[in-house]
Amino acid sequence: MLNFKNDNNRSKHNDIDDLYETPVNIKNKQNKQNKPNFNNYKTCTMETCFDFTKCYNDFLVYVYPPEPLNSLGAHSPASPNYQKILTAITESRYYTADPDKACIFVLAIDTLDRDSLSEDLVRNVPLRLQRLPYWNNGKNHVIFNLYSGTWPDYQELGLGFDTGQAILAKASMSIQTIRHNFDISIPLFHKHFPQRSGGTGMVTANNFPSNKKHLLAFKGKRYVHGIGSETRNSLFHLHNGRDIVMVTTCRHGKSWRELQDGRCDEDNREYDHYDYETLLQNSTFCLVPRGRRLGSFRFLEALQAGCIPVLLSNSWILPFHPHIDWKQAVIWGDERLLLQIVDVIRSISPSTIMRMRQQSQILWEQYFSSIEKIIFTTFEIIRERIPENPFRNGLTWNTSPGALLTLPTFSDTPQNFPFLLDLFGYQPKENFTAVIFVQIGQTLGPSSALFKLVKSITKSQYVNRILILWASDQKLPPRKKFPSTGHVPLHIVSSLSSPLTYSENDENESRPSISQRFQPHSLIETDAILSLDEDAILNTDEIDFAFNVWKFFPERIVGFPARAHFYDDSKNSWGYTSKWTNYYSIVLTGAAFYHRYYNYVYTNFLSHLLLKTVHQSSNCEDILMNMMVSHITRKPPIKVTQRKAYKDRESVRSPWNDPDHFIQRQSCLNTFAAVFGYMPLLKSNMRLDPVLYKDAVSNLRKKYRHIELIGNR
Repeated sequence: MLNFKNDNNRSKHNDIDDLYETPVNIKNKQNKQNKPNFNNYKTCTMETCFDFTKCYNDFLVYVYPPEPLNSLGAHSPASPNYQKILTAITESRYYTADPDKACIFVLAIDTLDRDSLSEDLVRNVPLRLQRLPYWNNGKNHVIFNLYSGTWPDYQELGLGFDTGQAILAKASMSIQTIRHNFDISIPLFHKHFPQRSGGTGMVTANNFPSNKKHLLAFKGKRYVHGIGSETRNSLFHLHNGRDIVMVTTCRHGKSWRELQDGRCDEDNREYDHYDYETLLQNSTFCLVPRGRRLGSFRFLEALQAGCIPVLLSNSWILPFHPHIDWKQAVIWGDERLLLQIVDVIRSISPSTIMRMRQQSQILWEQYFSSIEKIIFTTFEIIRERIPENPFRNGLTWNTSPGALLTLPTFSDTPQNFPFLLDLFGYQPKENFTAVIFVQIGQTLGPSSALFKLVKSITKSQYVNRILILWASDQKLPPRKKFPSTGHVPLHIVSSLSSPLTYSENDENESRPSISQRFQPHSLIETDAILSLDEDAILNTDEIDFAFNVWKFFPERIVGFPARAHFYDDSKNSWGYTSKWTNYYSIVLTGAAFYHRYYNYVYTNFLSHLLLKTVHQSSNCEDILMNMMVSHITRKPPIKVTQRKAYKDRESVRSPWNDPDHFIQRQSCLNTFAAVFGYMPLLKSNMRLDPVLYKDAVSNLRKKYRHIELIGNR
């Protein structure tokens, strides 16, 4: 670790110093400063200003309804960004319309911009707060803010109203004003920031060379005077026009001509020679100096581009600290040691640069690429503060797929999460649970598909137990009608007795949902689940081979029939195809292995909008499962063998024979992509077959000799 610090002025708060220990630390420690009285409850802690009893049953968020119409017949204005925040919450799993069930309360009053000179400032907030029936001096409320303070000094003294005991989720928070372990620092994002998903990171897994055309770059405003001007007025000393590009402009503000100095004309000319986006893409390090406030839009822009941020904003508490370990992704500099920055970053090794760049992409995609992720991360930080609530360690927060997709309510050990097995050197369990979903309920006999399927599973050397979920309206057959399974336990559960339903706001939608096939079940104790439809026709060799493949890829769906998605330019929408192509992006869960964690995520994490779509169509649950797993892992599924179909074609009652089935799946695909905010499915052209498969050798030498007999069905 390289350290470039002046310890003569070392802060007395060693815990605060430790917040900013980085691989390359060029920060000059500051003297202890008195905190300004920006809040009447500046000493708030979770123990003194938060009611934990509201959160013991569940962690739910209540959003106040819009304010009553004012005298002009209109609601108080809400900025587009604040409306995105409210929409993200109300469409999420966190939301409750019942304030009595809520742990957290969010205002309908827009508090994002509290600059007194701003056109977006919402006025008369104190009076409006007093009208709220559950305000209770702000206890258990979260107030979101991006801008506070105003010209000329932009002091962070408050939001212009008494926030009481509310938690502040605020951009540009400083060491002097944040109430540690109570308030939450969030990033500054612009007016056009996406509500969902957002753009992906711009660095691929193996992005070489590690050093780009420019070593260090910055293009932005130069403040001729006032707060933030000290650093930006000195950047021209670093500029060499080759590997160090530092260009600024005085052309901003209404009176820039009256305030310009003798260097502005030269700066403006040099500024016009460079394109901002091109600099981001072609620079190894990007300078992120403070603006008028501590935070900057440039921070997220550099993070997304994989341009390692070099921060010059003394006292800034970085977003979501301390849960995110920023020393892995950014360099912290000191505004007073500006001229020494270049020498320090020249000494950073290519391996460190590569590691930091890749870490920037993990953080961007998991926590910062959308307003939805920023808000959900805020809620998860609060949730982890509640006593006896499970929490994720620092490694989980700072590795893919991140804290939002690693649900601690599922397990408190990493060996139960499929994507953490390799990281900790664990292996999945050596057996699987077969879950057969029965929706049609044909006559059960030795010649029926279900009867044959149970026999094939029973012969597997890896099966732990067989679970039949009977969701048919046909009468449940007696146990003696099923084949003998010997030492393999066979459990027959009627899902109609305790069905998973979706009935929110619709009494007519209380029928059992097809999503119940993915409901976590206490009888599933193995890591691996073999998900099967009742009319699947797999043999034992196929099952054993697919399971052995899955053990090498426990985070993915591994199975047989594959489907593909594509973008139809003529219709401006996503298309779905079952045709045999040279790629696939979906493996049907009517015959596939996957980790039991995904049952838990599907049931307890996915948006109600997604589950409602599946329920109303009685279709598409397999597409949604594939999209969810790809969303979590950012990897495609894996197809095994050349089998094209797995269904008993004689099953005339199968929904697959419904002519509307294909049309529904096309519609589902587009609905799901809209709710996710992007298309998470990824294409693959890899197929795994057994060794010696189709080779011209004796069949007796082949381990899975019965697979070859299946042919191309």
